[in-house]
Amino acid sequence: MLTTMGTITMAEYALLSISHLQGTSDSARAEPDDLQSDQLPAAALRKLLAWLSPSFPVGGFSYSHGLEWAVEDGTVNDANRLQAWLAEILRYGAGWSDAVLFCHSHRAATGGNPAGVAETNALAVALQPSKERRLETTAQGRAFLSTVTATWPNDRLANLAELFADGADVAYPVAVALAAASHDIPPAPAVNAYLGAFVANLVSAAVRAVPLGQTDGQRVIASLSPLIETLTNETASASLDHLGGSAWRADIASMKHETQYTRLFRS
Repeated sequence: MLTTMGTITMAEYALLSISHLQGTSDSARAEPDDLQSDQLPAAALRKLLAWLSPSFPVGGFSYSHGLEWAVEDGTVNDANRLQAWLAEILRYGAGWSDAVLFCHSHRAATGGNPAGVAETNALAVALQPSKERRLETTAQGRAFLSTVTATWPNDRLANLAELFADGADVAYPVAVALAAASHDIPPAPAVNAYLGAFVANLVSAAVRAVPLGQTDGQRVIASLSPLIETLTNETASASLDHLGGSAWRADIASMKHETQYTRLFRS
């Protein structure tokens, strides 16, 4: 879902800023105290880096979240406008909602509550405001869950994945949350990494569509890092009653994108 910058990926850029490595082996499970702290074991960090890296086959590069339409109609045509557009999506749109849904899915999975997972996922799918946004979250969610269960075997994750057998829709934030919970990765760094990957993917789309320089793209990512940190903290204790958004232009852009004449992206 991310592009590569030099010898370090954008995912690594986001994750290394929020984590402190601990000397644990790949086979070590996080102790209960670790799950409540901001420290992230090295094995857990490596998993997040792999799952949210550009090599993980979810097809994130093919989605723009409606951004392609905003570029087409002139709303987003430089780095400053891109930053403003993404900040609104983070604070008032899918960024906030996905983070809340992620935390609740993680909590339900950790607590052995498959019914809670299923209910949260159904809500996550139902909240999508357009056909393409639904495709964006469910196609990536299905691809992620299928790949992570095949390549990072885990009995708890395998059991949870049974909830979405026979091609049932699974939202992307829910799928990543289930993997994180099943591998004992705490919710805070996982949400932080997920939002960082979300932003980096849209910046990558803007670099191609505006077009925008790579350096300007990195400036936008850096400028939004404090907001991602804030959202990570706020959504940790948010209830499902706090779900909602008002990023209307982004939602409308995703609807208009369905009939856009020339398109690089699927959303």
